[in-house]
Amino acid sequence: MSLYDSSFPQMARMLGQVPTWFDKAQAHAEQKKYDPEVLLTARLAPDQWNFRRQIQNVISWPLRLSALLVGAEPPAPQTGDETIAELRARIGETLQQVSALKPEQFQGAGDRMIPLFFMPGKGMRAPDFVFQFALPNFYFHATTAYSILRHNGIDVGKIDFIGPIAIRDL
Repeated sequence: MSLYDSSFPQMARMLGQVPTWFDKAQAHAEQKKYDPEVLLTARLAPDQWNFRRQIQNVISWPLRLSALLVGAEPPAPQTGDETIAELRARIGETLQQVSALKPEQFQGAGDRMIPLFFMPGKGMRAPDFVFQFALPNFYFHATTAYSILRHNGIDVGKIDFIGPIAIRDL
């Protein structure tokens, strides 16, 4: 399986689930009569990034990874005080950009060395970077964001996380 096939469709699938989480958070906030924007600053631990920052990382990973795999400069992560509406808009934009990616853009990417931004002068082979760093980080932030919502009483379940699955008759 190519680096493209093993990463971007799955990242797009997960990113596409986040609006469902926002919908459920909005409904919960309306029912309990509070501003859903307060959830953006919720966190599971004092030293952990808040919900907003977790979502910002989920949004940024697909585009950062695509740039790194083709040898381009990755976009800087956006970490400002975005509202839920602004995050929704960025999710839509990112999904459009990821949908526009084509497998042939990543031919030969498996031979590339990816420089590590947090360890100057060090890098990883592209397949190792994808499977040992990029995808685990992407899913870590998605899981943490989902868990923050669960912790705050939002009724999101496993299917809200993984999305629809392709069940077939045997």
